[in-house]
Amino acid sequence: MTKNDSGFNVNPVKKDGYKLVFEDDFNHHKLNLQNWVPFYLPQWSSRIKATPNYFIKDSQLALQITQDQQPWCPEFNGDVKCSSIQTGVYAGPLGSTLGQHGVFNKACRVREEQEPVQLYTPQYGYVEIRAKAIQSSNNVVSLWMIGYEDKPERSAEICVVEVKGWNVFADEAIIGYGIHQFNDPKLKEAFYEELFPIDVRDFHVYAVEWKKESTRFFIDHQLVRELNQAPDYPMQLMLGIYEVSTQHDPANDPPYPKSFLVDYVKGYVKE
Repeated sequence: MTKNDSGFNVNPVKKDGYKLVFEDDFNHHKLNLQNWVPFYLPQWSSRIKATPNYFIKDSQLALQITQDQQPWCPEFNGDVKCSSIQTGVYAGPLGSTLGQHGVFNKACRVREEQEPVQLYTPQYGYVEIRAKAIQSSNNVVSLWMIGYEDKPERSAEICVVEVKGWNVFADEAIIGYGIHQFNDPKLKEAFYEELFPIDVRDFHVYAVEWKKESTRFFIDHQLVRELNQAPDYPMQLMLGIYEVSTQHDPANDPPYPKSFLVDYVKGYVKE
């Protein structure tokens, strides 16, 4: 294994018992639109408002919040700003409540109809990311998976990693991971935020092994928790950075643009 920047080693592409089916090393200057939909939940807002700020350089994706960036969905999500990409889109007709991840606000209604898209919507497998979080008073970075939600109950979330900037310290950080039940009656809420002795401002590898009836979470190849439950329907990736209002002190924040650096994202299925 080799390093291509500070932090934990790059993981080998080959994985025992698994076959690689989704890979983005961000080796081109443009986002690979065969892998990603370059919007965040556009059905609740619009593709224009939900377009992310980003650039790709040195084989790394930088998802950014810029100083003049506007909220992605002020009607339903207030002043939250977001630069996020995803691997699928599903929503109902204009004015309906049918659409992915409307759980953040029960008032959500489809404001822009979307053609269904399924670029990468696996059911079970192994998903891995190598990325750098940031230390800030109001930014959150994450890789999570949500149900494709062609049926309302197929709505759970597997959070591979979530880091809130105000929980980042010199040599440790509180890292979020786990399962959000949402509208899935077959699951139980099992989301965790725990302190780990790593500097998340360097590159680290975060992963989930998702099997029928079990979900295992890893940080730098080390198993941190196993859950005896799992969603049993297709899910898509959601990769992004957010800016939210908090009461935390912004004195030591990095300057704009705030950047979430991603080295790679990979997805595997059982051979």
